[in-house]
Amino acid sequence: MFEFKIDDSGQQQAPSGGLYDLAIVGAGPAGLSAAIYASRDGIKTLVFDKSSAGGLAATTDWIENYPGFPEGISGPDLMDRMQKQAERFGAELLEFEEVTQIEPVSKGHLRVHTASAEVFDAKMVLLALGSHPKKLNVPGEEEYYGRGVSYCATCDGPLFRDKDVVIVGAGNSGLQEGLNVLNYARSVTFIEFLPYSIAEKILQERTMNHPKSTFYFNHMLTEIKGDAVVTGVVMKNRETGAVVELPCDGVFIYVGYTPDTRFLEGLVEMNKWGYIKTDAQMWTGVEGLMAIGDVRASNLAQVTVAVADGTKAAIAAREYLAELEV
Repeated sequence: MFEFKIDDSGQQQAPSGGLYDLAIVGAGPAGLSAAIYASRDGIKTLVFDKSSAGGLAATTDWIENYPGFPEGISGPDLMDRMQKQAERFGAELLEFEEVTQIEPVSKGHLRVHTASAEVFDAKMVLLALGSHPKKLNVPGEEEYYGRGVSYCATCDGPLFRDKDVVIVGAGNSGLQEGLNVLNYARSVTFIEFLPYSIAEKILQERTMNHPKSTFYFNHMLTEIKGDAVVTGVVMKNRETGAVVELPCDGVFIYVGYTPDTRFLEGLVEMNKWGYIKTDAQMWTGVEGLMAIGDVRASNLAQVTVAVADGTKAAIAAREYLAELEV
């Protein structure tokens, strides 16, 4: 258990952002769901996000497995609805405000520091940090980022209309976003490290049967080439060692995700990949601090799971805050 700093000397910086019942770090499906339940319950709630609200779900072109939308719904539309619902019940949202430190002060008192030097106090905090796309760390990836290299087909897919595109990764994310790119591109080539796809069968069927798609399984991308912008990629057959150079105009990378938890080192327990360990009730072991959604260790990275985490955490918050008043 973390040792609390007792703030009774008056020497610490006074909070500049006011006192909240609940602070939520992250405005993806988990954070916004918690904000909906908490604010509707009369809990004074503040939500931070280091970018715009919505999280990774807002960068997903089409979501077909979220209950209640039999025809599917776009990721941006779903997350926009969640945001409006949370704000309707009174949750405050601070977008483009990165949290840099969580400081336990005393029981029922956590201090939140941000990159803009703002300081906010809350009785409890939910960490709904989500994750961000992993990089390949191959030559050309950094150099051509924004000039043909992207991690968001929903954002940048239309830029490649009638062009040849490579998608690295044939998991759920790669194939789902590949279907979006196939609406625009002349061709889409999927490069997958494994000798097979681990994506849902329906996604495999749709992409593999598409006339504009080609798959290279058991291959690894080793270099992205360009001349001001991307002009091609180099890949290697993992079984034979054969090297193939493929001309293309754009590269979308979907090789997994990593959590945004570095600023929490020394505060909460994490696994070797940086995901936060919690108990079954999502408590971190630090008084008043919970973790929810994709950032939790051994959690399924699904919108429905994140929403469920947010719901349970908000109800737990209500009970915890009530106990503080006793």
